[in-house]
Amino acid sequence: MRYRLTFVAGLVLGYVLGTRAGRERYEQLKKSARQVAQNPAVRNTAETAAHQGRHIAGRAYHVVSVKVQDHVPESVTQRVRSLRDRHPNGAVEDDWGTSNT
Repeated sequence: MRYRLTFVAGLVLGYVLGTRAGRERYEQLKKSARQVAQNPAVRNTAETAAHQGRHIAGRAYHVVSVKVQDHVPESVTQRVRSLRDRHPNGAVEDDWGTSNT
């Protein structure tokens, strides 16, 4: 699926860059993409997917930490604890300006 998306993205990019309509067509495509991104259904779906991803990652973290806690050197354990204490409950903004809510 990833390869198909990459291929389609390449086709779109090639079309936009190679089209004779140039800037006008680019602005039209940009406007359409913005409308899709601002659609409440799309935003809700993306938010739900992000929430589920964080939930699954949290469960995976717990399972892995329980299984490997005896095998990790104490220095690594202390470093992880210090990082966790710096940002309690993971309340940190990511690079996209969203929080882990």
